[in-house]
Amino acid sequence: MVTVLTPDQVEEKYGRMFCRGLYTLVDEENGIAQVLERCSAQGPAEWDIMNRRRSGGVINVIRQESGLMVMDTVIGERELNFGPAAEHVGGQGLAALKVEGDEVRTTWYGIAGAGVGIGACLPGCRDVIRTEYPDDFTIGGAHAAHVDIITPKLVRVIIGVDDTDTKEKGASWVASLKLGMTCPVGHFLGHKIIQLNPLVPNKTTNCCSTAVAFAVKESEIPALVEYATEFIRKESYSEDSVITVFKGLKVPEKLAEFGWSCKSVLYTQEDAIKAAGENGVQIISVTGMKGVIGAVAAIGCFDMGEKAAGIAEDFQ
Repeated sequence: MVTVLTPDQVEEKYGRMFCRGLYTLVDEENGIAQVLERCSAQGPAEWDIMNRRRSGGVINVIRQESGLMVMDTVIGERELNFGPAAEHVGGQGLAALKVEGDEVRTTWYGIAGAGVGIGACLPGCRDVIRTEYPDDFTIGGAHAAHVDIITPKLVRVIIGVDDTDTKEKGASWVASLKLGMTCPVGHFLGHKIIQLNPLVPNKTTNCCSTAVAFAVKESEIPALVEYATEFIRKESYSEDSVITVFKGLKVPEKLAEFGWSCKSVLYTQEDAIKAAGENGVQIISVTGMKGVIGAVAAIGCFDMGEKAAGIAEDFQ
């Protein structure tokens, strides 16, 4: 027998806990996923990161970004290895992540106090659909416990933006950040400023493009793109604004190479259109086409961390 509880029922049973966001993004084509968790405090997040990293399971990499715990995982199931921590300080880990239609099932294990996190904290998050508890589930103490948490299946969509400003007014990074913060579709995940070739002759000032990422349901992608297009149209001061759209957790290597080389090479619009077409990037002319190079490069550089904001000389 399995007991199934909704977040409201979990809160009624255990009280209001500390998880403020839990999103499961999948990229089935590449067999990978990403679990994003927003915790109320730094301490529990740091403890969870160390324990989940130690236990392995389906998590390949775990880190903190912009207040989120980011877990890069495989889609599937792997054994957990708590090691000596199981006996002395407890442990916590993610053993499986499986796609079931429009839902994602994640299987979590916790030992000792870590059982509170997987049994009460995560299941109480409003992003969860339901949690399945085995009959022998017990929180806390020296008990080992596991639960299955079911969440909506989400995908990552990156929207690149360039050429919304003029030499007199506007800034593309401001327009894209406003887009991310006001968009009513999905969950706003992150914002990047991409430094491009400072020697480009037809630039405004800094020669930067920008991009924002969202977690959305597949069915929400058209609404997201429509909102982004109209938002940039209204915010733009330029007649050459372009947005680009990419779905997935893995930016293609060739696209990343193109993005990085845009920091030192002078490309044509045709070069950017070719790179987009070969790497699954949709191009939308909002008010024109001159911004296409930067908008494509923004997606290519999105997962480069600080490198996105720099040029090659900064990292020599």
